[in-house]
Amino acid sequence: MKLVDEFKAFTMKGNVVDLAIGIIIGAAFGKIVSSMVADIIMPPLGLLIGGVNFTDLKVVLKTAVDATHPDVTWNYGNFLQACFDFLIIGFSVFLVIKAIVIARRKEEAAPAAPPAPPAPTKEEILLTEIRDLLKK
Repeated sequence: MKLVDEFKAFTMKGNVVDLAIGIIIGAAFGKIVSSMVADIIMPPLGLLIGGVNFTDLKVVLKTAVDATHPDVTWNYGNFLQACFDFLIIGFSVFLVIKAIVIARRKEEAAPAAPPAPPAPTKEEILLTEIRDLLKK
């Protein structure tokens, strides 16, 4: 049972939970950006360069012999699409991190109010009373 308890303690640490949340949000963010690239950015870009769909770009290395053996192709268009996705996702993450850094700098630059002095303990109050009585 000790191994199970250690594993439970490990998975409940803040860093592991934060990492899991980051991975889940990152995967969703990646899908959003991939859709933005494929559905919003690439169609006008393909139209500007002559109606080319990048995912359709390929070099046929060997033509099909029959219906059971398809063409052997080098699909460099898929690679280009993945590169565009990576660049846009990387730039988006850069902008998000830059915004977080700027927000943290503003937070650190704001002057913090000085902490209030702690309330005197019972011993301090009694000692103060004794001192005052001795002065009289």
